[in-house]
Amino acid sequence: MTSPPLHCLRCGVLVTGFTGCPECAAEGLGVNAAPPLADLSGLSLERYPGGPWGWPGALPVSAGPVTLGEGGTPNVRIPLADAGAGELWVKTEGANPTGSHKDRAMSVGVAAALDAGADTVVAASSGNAGTAAAAYAARAGLRCVVLTARGVPDPLRAQIDALGAARVERDDHVARNAAMREGVERLGWYPLTTFAQPPAGGNAYANEGYKSVAYEIARDFGERIGAVVVPTCRADLLAGIGRGFRELRAAGLVSRTPRLVAAEPATGAPYTAALARTGRSAQEHTTVERGPSPAFSLGESRPVWQGLDALWRSAGHAVAVPTEEFMAEHRALGAQGLFVEPSSAVGVAAGRRWAYEHGEPVVVIGTATGLKDIASVPAGKAEERVPEVTRLTA
Repeated sequence: MTSPPLHCLRCGVLVTGFTGCPECAAEGLGVNAAPPLADLSGLSLERYPGGPWGWPGALPVSAGPVTLGEGGTPNVRIPLADAGAGELWVKTEGANPTGSHKDRAMSVGVAAALDAGADTVVAASSGNAGTAAAAYAARAGLRCVVLTARGVPDPLRAQIDALGAARVERDDHVARNAAMREGVERLGWYPLTTFAQPPAGGNAYANEGYKSVAYEIARDFGERIGAVVVPTCRADLLAGIGRGFRELRAAGLVSRTPRLVAAEPATGAPYTAALARTGRSAQEHTTVERGPSPAFSLGESRPVWQGLDALWRSAGHAVAVPTEEFMAEHRALGAQGLFVEPSSAVGVAAGRRWAYEHGEPVVVIGTATGLKDIASVPAGKAEERVPEVTRLTA
């Protein structure tokens, strides 16, 4: 099968490859391309089984399914103190096979690599995408190369290594992406993530796997959700969810769709800064200074266009969350039985704000399990929490 063509989301020009639109890049904008929206006419949400492969006709691939059982993740309600505050739900993507939402994309991306006749896939990743790429490549019998910057958390490193990928470290993200570009352009590796500058978003076929998040939310909640809050960096997940809701509405499977909300750490919040400006041109060209954050997989210096597009289309918003607020949320979620990565806690903190301020049901995408980054968890001794244990004998 020849994969369907990709067109720039902003100017509509035909785009080849996975580095975004060259015409928009000449204007200093990173703009991803995308395949045509799928036609969901005649399908039933009530009978949708969940996951990217629940409706295989909605995916731009013929190979596959390449699956480990991803999708169908649970929705967990978080109690709110004020009964009039609406509802707060976390869709726990950490329940996916490798522990993050990236499984949805990599399942489809590896199938697209098979369509393309690739024998090697490559991902540049701070961890989650790399582990998912390694798992699904192994499932499909493909070689996988994962490029990381130095300092990737040990649990993520261990996952990548255990899944048989070739892990290559570089000093920083710039060197990492340069190495990936060389692998794609000189060695013919199939790219599952982005290496473009300015950043444009990941593999457009892989990103179609994220549409299934929207399908599941619509199936599970109907039309009563007011907002879907998404931890956002380069906006692959946000844009994919937005496309899924657009497909559902076009097919008449829903009559209304929720607003999308980009959740960002305040140390690098370009979407929040952009939406505070007047006019789309000014918003497109927003630049902020990015600082370090425990939510290391989030934060950018500029908004990626596909994210702005998803927010514009849904009349959405963006919320910048200070470190102390989302780390307090991280601890509060633990007290509720949910151990998530700090990036997910950014989303839940933003969702809590939204539920209180707007009084409507909110779904937050909990992007990954907390086992991905145990360094964010302060060590404690049992006897400090429960003094009585000091009286126990072996």
